[in-house]
Amino acid sequence: MKIHEYQAKQILARYNVRIPRGEVAYTREEAREAAERIRGTVVVKAQIHAGGRGKGGGVKLAKSADEAADIAGRMIGMNLVTAQTGSEGRKVQKVLIEEGLDIRQELYLGIVIDRQMGKPVFMASASGGMDIEEVAVKNPELILKEYVEPGFGLQAYQARRLAFGLGLAPELMTDAVQFMVALYTAFEDTDASLAEINPFLVTGGNKVYALDAKMNFDDNALYRHRDIKELRDLNEEDPLEIEASKFGLNYIKLDGNVACMVNGAGLAMATMDIIKLAGGNPANFLDVGGGASAEQVKNAFRLLLSDKNVKAVLINIFGGIMRCDVVASGVVEAARAIGVQVPVVVRLEGTNVDEGQQILRNSGLNFIVADGMKDAAEKVVASTTGIK
Repeated sequence: MKIHEYQAKQILARYNVRIPRGEVAYTREEAREAAERIRGTVVVKAQIHAGGRGKGGGVKLAKSADEAADIAGRMIGMNLVTAQTGSEGRKVQKVLIEEGLDIRQELYLGIVIDRQMGKPVFMASASGGMDIEEVAVKNPELILKEYVEPGFGLQAYQARRLAFGLGLAPELMTDAVQFMVALYTAFEDTDASLAEINPFLVTGGNKVYALDAKMNFDDNALYRHRDIKELRDLNEEDPLEIEASKFGLNYIKLDGNVACMVNGAGLAMATMDIIKLAGGNPANFLDVGGGASAEQVKNAFRLLLSDKNVKAVLINIFGGIMRCDVVASGVVEAARAIGVQVPVVVRLEGTNVDEGQQILRNSGLNFIVADGMKDAAEKVVASTTGIK
């Protein structure tokens, strides 16, 4: 789950991570009042779940309360397009009014889980204030890393090593180390999957701040953090993904036209790869899980066909815990209820596969049965040809 910058800063502040003074505004007048309370130069920052806001016009300086109100008035309601939103952009519904700071140096701090190493990695770079992905590709040597042993947390010596690597002045060392340790503690305590400060700011007064903040959380751990779960902003999520979450389905919308229904995340990713290999483009990632019922399969099928871009459906099920006859029953029920207008290719293997295939054959519906993944991918891609 993602949250907004202002929400991430509120969480970090509880761990004594220093943040600028700021207030959220939903209207032009609220922005004016916030700027009057903060006083001086303020920054008006669009609040959407995407980076690159500055380049898209979503971060502006205002030297007075009136100017802050004018900027907020134009920004709220605008469709902000950034490299991370894609061409469709994201509607701005609120802004953060934040105090302007004396910027001396912009750095980068970030924490993610390194799946290969099986532990968190704390990253730092002197190339703050820019796209860290670009730095990683062009100048990976500029990214410093410290792997954190689970259960021990980020140690002070590791934070000092990062601070020295960033070239921070001696008088900043204690402050920077405390900042990094606090950031990691917040990351660990909240079951975050990402904590990123870009830029990590050094001011002319020799203080360090989280000038920006991004936090993502492990959905599987949200039951332990009801306060964080309540921060979810449905306006920032795809409607189909919201609908999928109601049925316990793991669904991510993509830009292609071949819908996929698969059981198991690994098989789902392999299915998307083989569709690409066959010359097609997957419309989604959908893992119905190992123990889905016929009702869940029916809901999943209905969800796939709600995407107007879908021109064909590939159902790829390996029956282990999940039985092929259960999948087939759910698919047939959904197809009859919805009135499917696109080709449906089905590949079933495993438990009760013969019963499942028999259910499909006796349905009276025009399913395309495939023999193996390669055959399924080729058939579903071929079926999209000429379909409008």
